[in-house]
Amino acid sequence: MTGLVILSVILAIVIVAVLAGALIIVQRGLATTSENLSTLAGALEMVESEHLKPLGPAVTAINEQFDIIVGALPGIAAKAKIVAERRPS
Repeated sequence: MTGLVILSVILAIVIVAVLAGALIIVQRGLATTSENLSTLAGALEMVESEHLKPLGPAVTAINEQFDIIVGALPGIAAKAKIVAERRPS
């Protein structure tokens, strides 16, 4: 009986050791991922400040032109409907 108790205790110790090892590996992987994400965030901030912010005024101007075009579409559609209705079948 004592032999079974000793084996159970040894098994429990082995399981705890294996789980601890696995958790250490996971922790290291998460630390590496965190560092990589930090590097990526810095790179994205640089790209945004150097390349995207200067495009802001151009994007605004283009959007204003699109607003004009979209605003004109209902009138154009109404005129096209009139022309289509006048066509002989």
